[in-house]
This record gives sequence, C-alpha cells and structure tokens, in this order.
Amino acid sequence: MVQLLIITGSMGAGKSAVLAEASDILKLRNIVHAAIDVDSLFLGHIPAAANNDEVMYANLRSVCKNYAARGVQRFLFALATEDRAQLGLCREIASATDTIVCRLTASVDAMQLRVKRRELGVLQQEFVVRVEKLNAILEAARLEDFAVSNDNRPLNEVALEMLNKARWISN
Repeated sequence: MVQLLIITGSMGAGKSAVLAEASDILKLRNIVHAAIDVDSLFLGHIPAAANNDEVMYANLRSVCKNYAARGVQRFLFALATEDRAQLGLCREIASATDTIVCRLTASVDAMQLRVKRRELGVLQQEFVVRVEKLNAILEAARLEDFAVSNDNRPLNEVALEMLNKARWISN
C-alpha cells in the first residue's frame, strides 16, 4: 500500500517548513518515506509553448519513481493543491492507494508577512497579493481531509498534529 500525505495551503502557510519537520520526525522514528517540496521541482523559465506544470509533474514522476525503486511507500508532498484534477494527478504519480490531504491554515496577515519576509526579490509584491487569492481558491475547493492551524504555534507541534491526524504516527 502506497500512502500519500499532501500538505496544502496558501503561500506562507508553512508547507515547506512543516514538510521538513514532519520528515525529521519520521526519520527519528525510523519510518521510511520521501518528502518532496513539489514547487521546487520547477524553478526556471522555459519557452512559452511549454507548460510549466507539465514539466513540474514530469519531474515529480521521475523523483517518485526513483524513491519507489528503493522501496519507499510513503510520500509527503508540499503543494498548494487547487483542484481535484491536481489531486488526482498527485495520486497517480505517487501510485497512491491511500491519500490524505492536510491543509495548513493561518491568518492572511500572518501568511502575507511570512511571504514578505521570505520573498525578497522582484516578485515580492506579486507573491504577497497571491496569498489571499490562493487562500480563497483553496477555501472554495475544500480538498482537505483535515486542517491544522499554523498560526503562532511551534513548528514541531504543527507537524506532530498533522502526522497524528493522518495516522502516520501515534503519540
């Protein structure tokens, strides 16, 4: 059985940080897994005729195949999953028979502040504006099995709550 835990949320919700912390918790418990920050699989600029998402998902497919060949049957993805088609594609790529979606939440102000602190380059304002829009998209889509608040809480606490609710660990 291949398990997939998708960590979704708007920009600044803490997907990448919670992904890394959850991976550390699983590693300390000797639970074999792969943790993949899906957005990091496409950083660049390709010809206009190409589709950025197609490249990102092709890269994800290769990464998952490599992990699966080494016996990995638990995958954690950090990705703002906006619709059922995207969710289905993630399931298919990971060959997941069991998929759980956790949505990280925080106030829009907190997420915008995090993005402002993190994104210091030329696209900072565009990313800050995107926070609220993406949050509304995710709110309307309601793809999550459960939500975990990542507003003014220790990272370890957030990751532990998520892994417990997903039934990947128990305290």
